[in-house]
Amino acid sequence: MQSERTHIILAVSLLLVMAFTTRLRAQQQPAPQQEPLQLSAKEAVDYALANQTSIKNTKLDELIQLAKNKEVSGLALPAITANGAYSYSPVLQKQQIDLHNFDPNVPEGTYQAVAFQLTHNMTGEVKLTQTLFDPSVLVALQARKTLEDLVARNVQKSEVDVKVAVYKAYYNVLSANKALTILKGNVSTLEKTLSDTRETYKSGLAEKLDVDRLTVQMANLNTELTKLRNLIEVGTAALKFQMGMPMAQEIVLTDSLTTEAIAAQTVSTDNFSYDQRIEYQVLQAQKRANEYDLKRYKLKGLPTLSFYASAGSLRGTSKFDYFQNPTWYGYSMLGLNLSVPIFSGFQRKRQVDQAFLAVKKTENNIENLKLSIDLEQSQSASSFRNNLLTLQSQEQNMKLAQEVYNTTQIKYREGVGSSLEMSTAENDLFTAQQNYFDALYNTIVAKIDYLKAYGKL
Repeated sequence: MQSERTHIILAVSLLLVMAFTTRLRAQQQPAPQQEPLQLSAKEAVDYALANQTSIKNTKLDELIQLAKNKEVSGLALPAITANGAYSYSPVLQKQQIDLHNFDPNVPEGTYQAVAFQLTHNMTGEVKLTQTLFDPSVLVALQARKTLEDLVARNVQKSEVDVKVAVYKAYYNVLSANKALTILKGNVSTLEKTLSDTRETYKSGLAEKLDVDRLTVQMANLNTELTKLRNLIEVGTAALKFQMGMPMAQEIVLTDSLTTEAIAAQTVSTDNFSYDQRIEYQVLQAQKRANEYDLKRYKLKGLPTLSFYASAGSLRGTSKFDYFQNPTWYGYSMLGLNLSVPIFSGFQRKRQVDQAFLAVKKTENNIENLKLSIDLEQSQSASSFRNNLLTLQSQEQNMKLAQEVYNTTQIKYREGVGSSLEMSTAENDLFTAQQNYFDALYNTIVAKIDYLKAYGKL
């Protein structure tokens, strides 16, 4: 018996050790790496539309409005309530009555204290109420579709705002990546030039000044490389934030950014209507909602009519014997309730005035938005056109600077060029490249603003 118990204890101990070892190994194993997510600009926007918090909240607002509309619909349906009440009066209130009023033979002025209430009273009642005419309910029912349209337009406006933010953040990282690729090429070329110059210096065919100059240039390029990598890291984090993506998720941008692609994205601006702008649609829906509000206050002076029906049962007794004596007295009632407002201290008049002014204010906002859209279209079209011309010019300038640099480099290697010419060509090339990167990003941002101005984003 002792031997069997020992075997059992050893077996359980072995299982515990094995379980602990397995768990320890699992904890020591590194977490599986997430695969980088390949994203085009459109895929980044689609991800943001599904995950961005601002859009989620506007969609929740839309669901809230739908729930409110169902609540309003319930105002036109009958309301049924059930009530029960019990009261206990240890001391009953009494009133004096003249017994002569009940019996002429009793002398006048003969009073008797009488209680008109019993000690225990219990009542149960079911009541139905149905609105037959109520202007505020009618207007609320009419305004349901407008309010749904308003929150739906707000969802679309939020989507447009997210698109603008994501596109700009995406192309910011994309242009920085392109700049990084070109800068890496510059570093690689300069490293080779520096290595060749050092060998030439060792042979006595170059000056130490040339080596020092190239060393300084290399240090400057590495510094710019570090700055650009930091810019890409910060820009990528900003892009993830705009998309509503976890920062731990790695992404790879798959789109390309070229002058030809930007210039090829033509937009037809013929037959433009303000209705194509979501901001205009939102204000129009807001105006209709304010008009319904005005109508509601105007009709508030009309009477309201409702129908009610009630049925119940009650019982009063001097002692609590409800479980012994089942005798109850039922009753029922039908009726109409008409309420006619006569004077409300001019409150309704003031409410009508406020609602009217709110409608006028919305109309002013609509007119101001039209002017703002006209200005935005004019500015964005001019900005995009000028930035595109600048980009095309800077691209040609960068190509030309690259050719000059290549020619100067060949001359320098062959010993027919000076270090001053080489230094000038390098500075001109780096300046041209930087100008090209700036023009590239400015042009794509101007294009996004241009598309938004014409409601084409």
